[in-house]
Amino acid sequence: MRIGRTQPPAAALLEWRDLANGIAGIRDPHRAVRAVEDGMRRELGVRHAVAVSSGKAALMLTLQALGTLSPRREVVIPAFTCFSVAGAVVHAGLRPVLCDIDPETFDFDRQALPQAITGDTLCVVSHHLFGVPAAVAGTRTLCRERGAFLVEDAAQALGGEVGGRPLGTLGDAGIFSFGRGKNVTCGSGGLIVTNSDAVASAVADRAARLPAASTTAQLADLVRTVLMMIFIRPSLYWLPAALPFLGLGRTTFPKAIRAERLSGFRAGLLRDWRARLAASNRSRAAAVSYFARALSIRGSARPYLRLPIVAPTAAIKERVYAKARSFGVSMSYPTPISDIPEIRAAFDGHRYPAAHLVAERLLTLPTHHWLSDRDRRAIANLCRDLTAA
Repeated sequence: MRIGRTQPPAAALLEWRDLANGIAGIRDPHRAVRAVEDGMRRELGVRHAVAVSSGKAALMLTLQALGTLSPRREVVIPAFTCFSVAGAVVHAGLRPVLCDIDPETFDFDRQALPQAITGDTLCVVSHHLFGVPAAVAGTRTLCRERGAFLVEDAAQALGGEVGGRPLGTLGDAGIFSFGRGKNVTCGSGGLIVTNSDAVASAVADRAARLPAASTTAQLADLVRTVLMMIFIRPSLYWLPAALPFLGLGRTTFPKAIRAERLSGFRAGLLRDWRARLAASNRSRAAAVSYFARALSIRGSARPYLRLPIVAPTAAIKERVYAKARSFGVSMSYPTPISDIPEIRAAFDGHRYPAAHLVAERLLTLPTHHWLSDRDRRAIANLCRDLTAA
């Protein structure tokens, strides 16, 4: 156990005045949730927005809604992505179909994607992993040709843009997450957006049946939020990081996904989300720009949630991680989706070489607002082997 200053791999701005807004949201939940939905809808330039209890609940609900609009039952997802994406597909009652990735962009392998889409493909889920924009335009064209929906997983990309348009608004539907460590947080929350009236109607029909969080549950969330705000600080993060039962940094396949309406408390925490997002994205873009210069890597000053770097070898990755983990340098998802024990049998032992390579070699660098100039310099010095020729 390491005692002392420890950087979290991911963190989001949340201040004490936000807590007061959260408490006000408990008193008038409908107003608080409506304010979030209306504000997000206007800011993102979409016609419809529905707030729910988590990003994975948002994706599951979206997939279930699309399933009412088509008899197709397959969902194409990247072979390397967040385990919750595969979980949302399974818990929506649909079949995940994997497509290998491009190890430089984490987007779909463009040669493999056309073969993955069949006459039974309900939709393709295109992710903006770590905030790295996917090539949505090409995927959208392919989906339209094949009669499939396109869903953008922008859980890690709120505030990102391509061609002046917000990520998450380029497909038939998009989902965002307000979970711990995301670009904007309320502890746990999600958003579904769409410009399609048909999709919006199907989503609204399912959302109307969701239970609301009880006052007791919201008070428990209040306590958890206070603890999160205290212990996410680098001076104290070593304590929760040393407690195995908290599972910080552990990637697991969700055995179930509980979907609820976004609570008044969590909606209240999001009252000032625009200002927090702007400040967060400035910090993240500055960190990415610094690491790109210091490590001589390609990249722009985008507000990546974490900066991903694929090491030359798995051994170098392990060595750097051992030295730099206290500075928030972290491993990502431990395996491709095809190797998740709970659903491995569904893929008949098929291997996805690029996804396996990335799982073995990927490290991510923190970009959040808690990083000091000294932290950035230390991280760059410790991570130089990651970009060695």
